[in-house]
Amino acid sequence: MLFNSLPFAIFLPIVFAIYWSIAKNVKAQNIFLLAASYFFYGWWDWKILLLLVISTLVFYGLGIAISNAQSQKKKSLFTTLGVIFGITTLIYFKYANFFISSFKELFESIGLQSNLHTFNILVPIGISFYTFRLLSYVIDINRGKYEPTQDIIAFSAYVAFFPSILSGPIDRPNSLIPQLQQKRIFNYALAVDGLRQILWGLFKKMVIADNCATIANQIFDNSANYSGSTLIMGAIFYTFQLYTDFSGYSDMAIGVAKLLGFRLMKNFNYPFFAQNIADFWRRWHISLTSWLTDYVFMPLNVEWRDAGKFGMMLAIIVNFAICGLWHGANWTFVLWGCYHGFLFIPLILTGAMFKKTKIESYKWGLPKLQTLCRMLLVFFLVVIGMILFRAESIAHAWEYISEIFSPSLFTMPGNGLSMTQGTIFIFAFVLIEWFGRENQYAIEKLGIKWKRLFRWFFYSFLVFMIAMFMKTEDIPFIYFQF
Repeated sequence: MLFNSLPFAIFLPIVFAIYWSIAKNVKAQNIFLLAASYFFYGWWDWKILLLLVISTLVFYGLGIAISNAQSQKKKSLFTTLGVIFGITTLIYFKYANFFISSFKELFESIGLQSNLHTFNILVPIGISFYTFRLLSYVIDINRGKYEPTQDIIAFSAYVAFFPSILSGPIDRPNSLIPQLQQKRIFNYALAVDGLRQILWGLFKKMVIADNCATIANQIFDNSANYSGSTLIMGAIFYTFQLYTDFSGYSDMAIGVAKLLGFRLMKNFNYPFFAQNIADFWRRWHISLTSWLTDYVFMPLNVEWRDAGKFGMMLAIIVNFAICGLWHGANWTFVLWGCYHGFLFIPLILTGAMFKKTKIESYKWGLPKLQTLCRMLLVFFLVVIGMILFRAESIAHAWEYISEIFSPSLFTMPGNGLSMTQGTIFIFAFVLIEWFGRENQYAIEKLGIKWKRLFRWFFYSFLVFMIAMFMKTEDIPFIYFQF
């Protein structure tokens, strides 16, 4: 069920009405929320519900077992079992065919025949997101950071929470489970803020992302026919498509959660205003980045600390290789992750990895020249990486990038493509984000102090833009495939 679909437009008001009508009973609220979440998730295919339920029960039991274990050895054993179960599940459903195909191609490349065959596997949507939630649950209990919940309904609702199960944010148990266990009182201001954030998310998805996709898809799907200047424009449009598609989903997920009285973690913090690649990753897909930092990079960095900066560089590259593989079963994702890992090396060598650079702007609001140059450099590096992310294969990415760095880069882009509308949308969007960058989302405070007539005119204008430029067909969110 897509957030930007008619079924969800019917589903959400019904859930909202029933949910708050039983607000006096937290248990009943959670049971209803769990049922609604299972219905939402099972809307895609009821068969995938079975794995979600099994995973929930396994990790619920493991959490209690870890807490009750009398020795650290037993705690570690139960934690390891949970990690193995979660990783094995991911490998089978997401990567089994990928590894089989890779080994088959490797054998054939050296002249060996193989009888390896791929499986007909239904990949459960959102499995990467809820599996990481489950893994953090048992790991944090083992580390003594969190006590396991005895409330299986609250725990199940945490795992299956419908606003964020499909594409995050990946909230930690110590953030979301306590909210499920306490009484929720309807907060009008929070609900209105949630509606505003949902509207902004819909605008980003349906006006910016889906219209950028039209241009980006045409260029990437026919990249051999275009000049370097057109290809770089295609990469820029795809970068904005991915960002507004995914951050738009996150805004809608956070907004829907606010309607139900919950606060989810912020998942994007204006990443295109980053001034180095570490700053970019502190702003991009924050819930995943922080998860990988806590459970992959930090343990590896501690393990390899005797190797000094080399150990840190190796830890960051492994961290981002896993980040790439998490996104999908294709070597392009792994290479994309390694590419970002290597971009950290200059920061590690200079000791600038953990330094935060303040965004400096002139009195009239525009960024200072030095700040702008740093932001443009980071954006360029990100755009080049997005070619790897979007390309069908490594060979496709190489051909695409090679043509960009050719004399055809200095020709006029276009070749019959109409980029004017998309460029205007992007320019206006960046301006709104720039002037709203201090807020949780760009239009959080925009128009709050205006007279009601002007404020509602602005919201109506966003609705008009969505209705005017939305695509006739439902376009799934990009991160649903991950």
